[in-house]
Amino acid sequence: MASTEISPDMPTAAPAKSRWRDSVLWWSLKHSSLAIAAGLLLVLLVASSFLAPLLAVQDPYDLAALELWNAELPPIWIEGGQWPYLLGTDIQGRDVLSAILYGSRASIIIGLASVALSLAVGLTFGLIAGYSGGWVDNILMRVGDILLSIPTILMAILVSAVFRELLPTGLRDAFAPMILIVAISLAAWVQYARTVRALTMVERSKEYVQAARLIKVRPGKIMRKHILPNTLTPILVAATLNFGLAILTEATLSFLGVGMPPTEPSLGTLIRIGNEYLFSGSWWIVVFPAAQLCLLVLSVNVLGDWLRDALNPKLR
Repeated sequence: MASTEISPDMPTAAPAKSRWRDSVLWWSLKHSSLAIAAGLLLVLLVASSFLAPLLAVQDPYDLAALELWNAELPPIWIEGGQWPYLLGTDIQGRDVLSAILYGSRASIIIGLASVALSLAVGLTFGLIAGYSGGWVDNILMRVGDILLSIPTILMAILVSAVFRELLPTGLRDAFAPMILIVAISLAAWVQYARTVRALTMVERSKEYVQAARLIKVRPGKIMRKHILPNTLTPILVAATLNFGLAILTEATLSFLGVGMPPTEPSLGTLIRIGNEYLFSGSWWIVVFPAAQLCLLVLSVNVLGDWLRDALNPKLR
C-alpha cells in the first residue's frame, strides 16, 4: 500500500489564529488607533458592569444597605467627600459609582437582548419576504412600513404602556426589563428585514440557488445555509450601531418614567432621579451616570463606524 507523502511545497490549511491575523478586519484594526481605543473602552465598561458585585462598595438594590446619614455626599476630591464613596452619594445615601456599575449592567443586557430579538425577527421575515415574493412579501413589507411610520420612541412608549396596563400591579416591576426588550425590538426589526429582503432578492436569482432548487433542496435549507451567510456582513454592522441606539432608547424610556423602576436602576433611571437635584447643587448625581451613558454609546458607535468601513470593499 503506497504511502502519501506531504511535499514541503504543498499548501496546508492555516490555523484559525493565523487566518485572523491575515484578515482584513485585523489589518484595519491595527491601523485604526481610534477603533482600538473605543474597543478597549467598551471592554472596560462592560467588564466593570458585569463585575459590579465584586467592584461595588454597596448593593444599590438592597434597601438595607442604604445609609441615609451619608446622603448627598460630594465626590471624594471635593471638600466633604468621604471614602469609599468615590463619586459621592445620592439623596438616599446610595453610592453613585455602585449605582452606575449596576445600572450599566442592566442597560447593556437590555440593549443586547433587544438587538438579538429584533435581529432574529428581522432576519426571519426578511429571508421569507425576499425569497417568497408575491403576496407574502407585500404583507410583511407593508407591516414594516406601518411600523416605520411611527417614531421609535412613541412606539416603545405605547407598547410599554399597554403591557404595564395588562399586567397586575405587583408584576410590573419584575417584568419591566422584558417589556422594554419587546418595546425596543418591535420597531427595530424592520431595518434588518428590509436589508435582508433586498439582499435575498439578489441572491435568489443566482446560479447556486437555482441549482439548489433543481435538486429539490427545501426552501428553508436554502435560505438558512446558502442565502443567509451572504447577507450577514451589512447586518453585523447594523446590529453594532443599533446596540448603541437600543441603550439610548432604554435610557430615554426610563428617563420618561416608562422604563426600569427606581428600585432597579438603569442609566436612564439614574439620570431621571439625578435630574431633579441638578440645580440644588448635587450635580454629581446626574452628571456621572450621563457621562457613563455617553461613553458607552460613543464607544459602540465608533466601533460600528470602523466595522462598516473595514467591511466595505470600495474602501480597501
